[in-house]
Amino acid sequence: MKKFIWLSLTVFIQVAFTQTQSSLPSSITETIPWKHTMILSANITQVSFTDWAQGGENALAYALFIEGKSTYAEGVIDWVNSYKFGFGQAKLGSQSIRKTDDKIDLESVLTYKVGAFINPYASASLKSQFIEGATYNAAGQATPVSNFFDPVYLTQSAGVGYQPMPEVKTRFGIALREVVTDKFNTYSDDPTTVQVEKVKVDGGMESVTEIGWTVLENVLLNSKLELFAPIKYFEKTTVRSDNTLSAKVNKYLSVNLNVQLIHDTQVQARTQIKQTLALGFSYTLL
Repeated sequence: MKKFIWLSLTVFIQVAFTQTQSSLPSSITETIPWKHTMILSANITQVSFTDWAQGGENALAYALFIEGKSTYAEGVIDWVNSYKFGFGQAKLGSQSIRKTDDKIDLESVLTYKVGAFINPYASASLKSQFIEGATYNAAGQATPVSNFFDPVYLTQSAGVGYQPMPEVKTRFGIALREVVTDKFNTYSDDPTTVQVEKVKVDGGMESVTEIGWTVLENVLLNSKLELFAPIKYFEKTTVRSDNTLSAKVNKYLSVNLNVQLIHDTQVQARTQIKQTLALGFSYTLL
């Protein structure tokens, strides 16, 4: 929890600092090594039927996203703080409102630049969600499987980063990962022991690769692949992949295709895949 507080404070301090920075004369702001970006996007879908002979279900769905980055670059120090928040819900016909998106993703990476391509780094990250998540049976009955900060994934790592080109950067190092739970202990419990573990700590190796590629003038691909291999059992490597292809229609409208993949045998044996295609509104706040 202390790590979360530290990361959250980092984000909000940088945002607050940006507001102060924007009020300074340009001659002063040019010397400040911080750069900030923040994008707000929203997707809304609505379908309604009245005396429609071919049948169908009324539907309403929405999703909100905030994504930002605060970067400090001065001399040999490069410190990048990124954050992603997402939340969405949908209602189909007489069904209850169900969650379609829920993301809290914070990351801080400090790099010491000693060469043109290869540099040491230290990082910390947090992943969780805002509200209760559930699975549904054929009758529509909900079974809760997660909740706010239950579970929480915390990772700290140190190693070497490599950036062969501006569009691609990767890092590899030793890592410590903690999975913290409250009521939903499936994510942290060791089934081979009698007691129920609410906290799971693993040491291992981490690899993170990011791609930011302008495919066309108005088409951007952002991809992130995260691997964590525990030392005790390398065969249970956790894989997380988040890929977004965005096509800008105009200043405020864009088409987004997002594909997420999670392979974590602690949660389930099969690979989890989530795909979203949406036309939405986006606005650059910073």
